[in-house]
Amino acid sequence: MDWLRLPTFGRDTVWLYSSAVIVAVAGFVKIRQGVVDYTYTETHCYQSVRTNSLAEPYVNCFSVSPTGKFSKVFEAAEGTELARNASPGFAMPGLWDGHGHLLQYGEFLNSVDLFGSTSMDDVRSRVRGYLSEKPGVGSKEEWVRGVGWDQMALGKMPTADDLTADEELKDLYIMLDRVDVHCIWVSQAVLNLLPESIPDVPGGEIVREPGMGVFCDNAMDMVMALWPKPGNEKKQQFLKSAMGKLNEVGLVGMHDAGVTPGNLELYKSLAGNDDWTVRIYAMVECYERNSFCPDEVDRYTSPDGFLSIQSVKLFADGALGSWGSALIDPYTDRPDTSGSLLVNASELIYDTVAWANEGFQVNIHAIGDLANRYAMDAIITSLRLLCPNEPLSVCQSYHRFRIEHSQIIHPDDQARMHAVGIIPSIQPTHATSDMAYAEKRLGAERTAKEAYRMRSVLDAKPVLGSDFPVEPPNPFQGIYAAVTRRSPHTGKGTDDSPDGWYTEEALDLDQAIRGFTEGPAYGGFTKGKTGIIKPGAYADWIVLDAPLESLNVEDLRSLRVKETWVGGKKVYSRDE
Repeated sequence: MDWLRLPTFGRDTVWLYSSAVIVAVAGFVKIRQGVVDYTYTETHCYQSVRTNSLAEPYVNCFSVSPTGKFSKVFEAAEGTELARNASPGFAMPGLWDGHGHLLQYGEFLNSVDLFGSTSMDDVRSRVRGYLSEKPGVGSKEEWVRGVGWDQMALGKMPTADDLTADEELKDLYIMLDRVDVHCIWVSQAVLNLLPESIPDVPGGEIVREPGMGVFCDNAMDMVMALWPKPGNEKKQQFLKSAMGKLNEVGLVGMHDAGVTPGNLELYKSLAGNDDWTVRIYAMVECYERNSFCPDEVDRYTSPDGFLSIQSVKLFADGALGSWGSALIDPYTDRPDTSGSLLVNASELIYDTVAWANEGFQVNIHAIGDLANRYAMDAIITSLRLLCPNEPLSVCQSYHRFRIEHSQIIHPDDQARMHAVGIIPSIQPTHATSDMAYAEKRLGAERTAKEAYRMRSVLDAKPVLGSDFPVEPPNPFQGIYAAVTRRSPHTGKGTDDSPDGWYTEEALDLDQAIRGFTEGPAYGGFTKGKTGIIKPGAYADWIVLDAPLESLNVEDLRSLRVKETWVGGKKVYSRDE
């Protein structure tokens, strides 16, 4: 019976037996989880399912586990019960917006909508209409907020006097964001809070002619410091309303391009609850823009994949529409300026290297060709320090540094983007919104060689988005703009032309769809988990009335989503 005897228990033997037990228990737990997943799996079948998988691009059924992931993706044979009982509609992976502003969008939904305003009377009328619905707003404790004005449409740069001209508005505290949110227009009541003499601000502009009232880029900070910020309860309302609207247009996730440490803590406390229906890949923005604040934020990814904090947002310049984007050569229509750098080159390199050493992906806002050049300098310097013994392109594949907007890039720097694989984060509707004045700002030659690249940077794995609330968040409008290079609002090119704008940079439909699915997945380190329907990926999908491939391209402009599902749960239904 010696074979029944256990060996003498020494310290090493105990360790071995304990390890075996732990492994066995862990294996059992894993098996049990699999049994639970299998037992409670829900199967969904549709007329067709686009998977985004090259191995099996189209099926008609998939199963979802209780953990909110796809567990099986398959083709149910014609005539089977599953195929006969398939739900009406055509499913595809849920779409992502690669660059938006969640809280700001929620605030916009609860403020004055100035998009498309064409005169000062129009602006004042919209503000009065808002006040009729929100009595009491406009006090020193709660300013009137709005977004969407454009001096090009208004015919001149607005002033505080343009608001004071209305008897109903003259004493109110009003702050209205320009269409690109790089300038604010304030009332006289707000101006009265500032010193009588205001010096110029590096990296910003205080517009003094035709009168005071507009502050751009870094000059906005002095006003924003006075603005009474909304509390967490109101922010929670903003988030809920924003997510509901994003689900409505088929968005299941977004890259939130600039979130302060305090707001990130709010996100962490809310992520995963029933109202949190959009996956968020958040970029840290320090309270002091373009700084290094590692003590105020930690890298974080929630177990359910609804919130990820592992990137940072830096800002190199302003926006093209307000002559704030930093150019190598002067603006064609304002030869007295080349725009504004919001940070000098050496500081941008320092911040990029510092954040990269903390393990954060660095995403740099850059619109003008000078800003894009400095952004690439900073990224390449960081890559050389991070991986001294590896090719830059290999190191970049690990860290996936990005340039947000990437709108105007000198040919020499386009070559560097290709060689290193620096990811361009592109908003197709920016091209179709800016086409009305881009050539005025840049001239024909610079526009043709440098501006609004899409097709020519496909090898750099572009991330597509909208920059909402600057543009509407509807991804199908973004897909339309990418494919046609025409405005999704009018269906026209420049000067109401039926032709698209620089169509050699247009994408085909499949490339555009992947830009709103695979692009954000690669650029947000969720490749294989989002933007695809396959076993192990998050069960996020949308249902349409017809497959995108079958539609006339013009139908994209008005397309309405039938259903949106996130983590296996229906979060939007058009018919409910």
